[in-house]
Amino acid sequence: MLTVKKLALSTLITSSLLFYPALHSLAETPQHVVKQPAGGYCVQVGDVLVTAFTDGSVAQDLHKLLRRTTPQQIDALLANNFQTNPPEVSINAFLIALPGHKILVDTGSGQLFGPGNGGRLIESLATQGIKPQDITEILLTHAHSDHAGGLIKDGKAVFTNARVFVGKPDIDFFFNEENQKKTGYDQNYFDVAQKTLKPYLDAGKVVPFTGTSELLPGITGTVHPGHTPGSAFYTLVSKGEKITFVGDIIHAAAVQFPQPEVTIAYDEDQDGAARVRKHAFDDFVKNRDLVAAPHLPFPGIGYVTKGERAGYAWVPVTYTNRDASTAK
Repeated sequence: MLTVKKLALSTLITSSLLFYPALHSLAETPQHVVKQPAGGYCVQVGDVLVTAFTDGSVAQDLHKLLRRTTPQQIDALLANNFQTNPPEVSINAFLIALPGHKILVDTGSGQLFGPGNGGRLIESLATQGIKPQDITEILLTHAHSDHAGGLIKDGKAVFTNARVFVGKPDIDFFFNEENQKKTGYDQNYFDVAQKTLKPYLDAGKVVPFTGTSELLPGITGTVHPGHTPGSAFYTLVSKGEKITFVGDIIHAAAVQFPQPEVTIAYDEDQDGAARVRKHAFDDFVKNRDLVAAPHLPFPGIGYVTKGERAGYAWVPVTYTNRDASTAK
């Protein structure tokens, strides 16, 4: 979700500042924030075409949002990535095209962030001639506003022909107000989950799942509790190739790849979220898996590698623009 103890050892901070670019250079780095054309970017996974669509981007104040770090360390890591606080964070959704199926992974923020902040998924789909009623299934990574917000418009279902797959623990958690009192997790998360999913629940179109389940031909869902109780990964396999759609295991790439122990205010279970991220990154590095992530720079598709000195790093998928089927 998007909306932000100090490390006691000053030597740690000092060494990080020595390693990364000087903070006085932060103000000298332009951020180039402009409105991009809507649209998508495609990759082929076996026989299946996967398209990343932009829902827009939003600025995130990492000083307020990130946990288990300090503003000084955040700024040093951002500077190393030619960014300043608050950086722009992408909101990506993904379309899987199977015979007889048009499957969305997440739906963006819809109207929930207000004008100028996300909410561009329908516009992006339209560039490929896709209408909301064409979507047959939605794989929801979790029930936060920037993933489930696009499910509704003015309180009504947008994707009228779609079934919505979601980790059952998210339904159980967010539709029980006692859990808010027990955990202290912000009431807004409960309100959003209920508002966005209720029209589909009322229509009998929500398909909850637990553990690891095959949901559609070649597509498996696995619940990874941490960010939310029902946070899920979805893995598509075709002709020996695969791609895993990960949800919110990472928000701030410049910080959380080199320091995966850093968590964010949106994590319902801070320890669980950090643990899921570390285990997932280790698996992705070991298996050289293709990964699709909602909050990495668009298109959010690429590979996780070991960092040069510590932690991990991100390698975006190579941009291609060639019709290999007709090339000699």
